[in-house]
Amino acid sequence: MKKSNLAKEKMQTQKFPRKVFAIFSIITVFIISFILIKLSSGGATTGTASADLKILKREVSDTVKYYPYKAGKTNMEVLAVKASDGMIKTAFNTCQICYDSGRGYYMQQGDVLICQNCGNRFQIDQIEVVKGGCNPVPITKENKIEDDSYIIISQAFMEENKDFFKNWRR
Repeated sequence: MKKSNLAKEKMQTQKFPRKVFAIFSIITVFIISFILIKLSSGGATTGTASADLKILKREVSDTVKYYPYKAGKTNMEVLAVKASDGMIKTAFNTCQICYDSGRGYYMQQGDVLICQNCGNRFQIDQIEVVKGGCNPVPITKENKIEDDSYIIISQAFMEENKDFFKNWRR
């Protein structure tokens, strides 16, 4: 009888690690699935390929924030910044003149943006106001949707403008 009880204990001891392993495996599969779903759905407010770009308004300040976006194989970037009047301005981070050089993107210095190709200085307050020169490509109110929390730029609009970034090397 002692051998029978000993055999049962041994079987139960062997089953315990198998159960733990099975439970651990199931949990791991769920975690990996969750991560993959989050990554493929855009996960964050910045948008990814095949999705609208969502900019969370509360994270925009008087310091330019850059939002990467991928349209097919084309890397793009949108900038958002709060102007001196408190309005949030948005533009593609590429120059309407210098974009084809690949270096026609902007970096902030104080209250101006500087084209990294030609050095032109552009006032932040002029984003979305001045068009058609050496300035960031504006994303005006007609091309975005705003609510209390987000600025949303449609996937279709992003796709329409990806040629500005075909040589982009930021």
